[in-house]
Amino acid sequence: MREDATAVELRPHTRLLHGMRRPANWLQLVRFGIVGGVGFAVNLAVYALFVHAFGVDYHVAAIAAWLVAVVNNFMLNRHWTFDARDGVVHFQAIRFLVVSLGALVVSLLLLTLFVESAGVPKVAAQALAVAASMPLNFLGNKLWSFRVAA
Repeated sequence: MREDATAVELRPHTRLLHGMRRPANWLQLVRFGIVGGVGFAVNLAVYALFVHAFGVDYHVAAIAAWLVAVVNNFMLNRHWTFDARDGVVHFQAIRFLVVSLGALVVSLLLLTLFVESAGVPKVAAQALAVAASMPLNFLGNKLWSFRVAA
């Protein structure tokens, strides 16, 4: 424990509760949800186009849909959700890409599980898999990609 009264360390759960009391964080979460909704729609549209119109394997279609959606989401999140224009764009982009790749891996694993084990139709399975990976995306981007320097 530090004796310095100006340096206060918060435990993770206390920090989370403190953050939940700030209206700006809730607005940011709403914006992230809107951007996620737009990205979700873009992802599903591209995925359905590749699977149904072009006859592409659903795994390849998922990656193509992810690529289009990730570019869209980076721009919207950087400029609108997190208002991180002052940050160094290439560092933010690399971090955003790493977080997005992690969420993609989770999403692809879930997609395969839903399609092959649960028999869920491919587009519905993609919707479920993308939705399930969204919390990982928000936390990674909030806490790392677009974090505000203290």
